[in-house]
Amino acid sequence: MKVVFMGTPDFSVGTLEALVEAGYEITGVVTQPDKPKGRGKQMMPTPVKEAAEKHGLPVYQPRRVRDAEAIEEIRKMEPDVIVVVAFGQIIPKEILDMPKYGCINVHASLLPAYRGAAPIQWAVMNGDEVSGVTIMKMDEGLDTGDMLTKVEVPLAADETGGSLFDKLAAAGAKLLVETLPKLEKGEVTPEKQPEISTTEYARMIKKEDGKIDWTKSAVEIERQIRAMSPWPSAFTKVNGKNLKIWDAKVIAMFGGDLFSKIPGQNPTKSAGKVWVADETGLHVKTGDGILVIEELQLEGKKRMKTADFLRGYAIEPGTRLGE
Repeated sequence: MKVVFMGTPDFSVGTLEALVEAGYEITGVVTQPDKPKGRGKQMMPTPVKEAAEKHGLPVYQPRRVRDAEAIEEIRKMEPDVIVVVAFGQIIPKEILDMPKYGCINVHASLLPAYRGAAPIQWAVMNGDEVSGVTIMKMDEGLDTGDMLTKVEVPLAADETGGSLFDKLAAAGAKLLVETLPKLEKGEVTPEKQPEISTTEYARMIKKEDGKIDWTKSAVEIERQIRAMSPWPSAFTKVNGKNLKIWDAKVIAMFGGDLFSKIPGQNPTKSAGKVWVADETGLHVKTGDGILVIEELQLEGKKRMKTADFLRGYAIEPGTRLGE
């Protein structure tokens, strides 16, 4: 079985490595063009390109994969199957129909849940207890193709976007190399997806998704902090300076705003106010409950435990976080 691999970021690398280790004939690796990075704007290869070159695999980097020239180049690779893992461009019908066994996608959710670009972060954000990987035969829709195989991956109580990323990348690589032989032998029964996803569309994460709204509950904000780690990170402001929040825990939920029941307190006005600032962390009032910030990073400073931070930067009770 001749394989063409299409992928770009770190998430894709494990699957490419698994295909190499399994002994598949990889006739081409298609990835996004190099991009300038850093202050010097030095052109940097994609993680998939670096991995492919390490194994001596031919690399092709079209600007637009739907261009006629790109389609013809991929056709010359004579794929029996095309494996797509977070490639980053829409695959045209000419390529979808090209290989004998189709274009096979490794998608980081249990479809039909979380169709879209960021299923990992949204699973953490929404407090899911289980995520997983679906191997799907691609069609012209957005993550709507027939499901071939699945594997479930439980989420830990302290799961972050980064840790789930690593778990699903490894699970997807393993499942893909288990699925391809079955596909070749006709031992896989495709399962059609329902027209409607079981969750909202998992849109791409933007930097502003990390901004904390303190009127939300402590539980929601704690999930956001974990989902946004390592990128774009959850953030707020303290005394006009940007403050990233890396780790926090919920210590109290009231089923409503406790502070609204205290004379002189207003639930909206109290949200974001520091209640306690000591060696246990910053205890912050939210729309419902208390969130204790245990690890943070002030702009221009290194990431550190809150107790260490407070030894050199005073935050008084009553200080309000946010705009």
